[in-house]
Amino acid sequence: MPTDKPAIVLIHGAFADASGWGDVVARLQALGFTCYAPANPLRGVISDGEYIRAFVSTIDGPVVLVGHSYGGSVITNASTGNANVKALVYVAAFAPEEGEALGAALALGDGSTDLAKHLVLRPYPGAPEGDADVYIDPVYFHELFCADVDAGRAVVMASSQRGFAASCLSTPSGTPGWRTIPSWYLVAADDATIPPEAERVMATRAGAHTIEVASSHVAMISHPVETADLIIAAAS
Repeated sequence: MPTDKPAIVLIHGAFADASGWGDVVARLQALGFTCYAPANPLRGVISDGEYIRAFVSTIDGPVVLVGHSYGGSVITNASTGNANVKALVYVAAFAPEEGEALGAALALGDGSTDLAKHLVLRPYPGAPEGDADVYIDPVYFHELFCADVDAGRAVVMASSQRGFAASCLSTPSGTPGWRTIPSWYLVAADDATIPPEAERVMATRAGAHTIEVASSHVAMISHPVETADLIIAAAS
């Protein structure tokens, strides 16, 4: 159906999948937005960015890229030099500077997280030497990832989480799209995965229009209205 609205492309992060965008997508679609929530390969900051860049190239017209968590680093790289991308929206997400690794970005603002203490490593075929897929220990998943989500749903999320390559945390990011593309940022004030202190630094550094929500890391699930409203603001 023809529309003058930009297409919204929503990129999930690590330990999650595209289903986390469900309530946000429903709200946006009800307002006439065309939405896409492709699977993020979770294999590397640069390669995942290229994957999403290729996906976006198949969409005619303007696009708003939305990233949650690790997905923020993906849209940061996918958007660079892409004239069709009109806005970036970060939801409790990484917005790395050029050459910055995500492990270093976690320490911005002197915040802290216990995430590294509760990770499980599992091998994957073709992994470079020393690499592995990373998961959150299900025992700590609710506490670290989605504390304000119903416990029953958190159990399902923990059991269905997608691992991501550990090397994603140490790979330098490329030239960030936010240098030239207007950006919006939702800081999750109660985030136990990415410290909110780091989120505030990244949002300020990107010159993003910023809101703050009393949310766990999964603001798009526990606060879908606020998340959708921020995307709508960016799309406008």
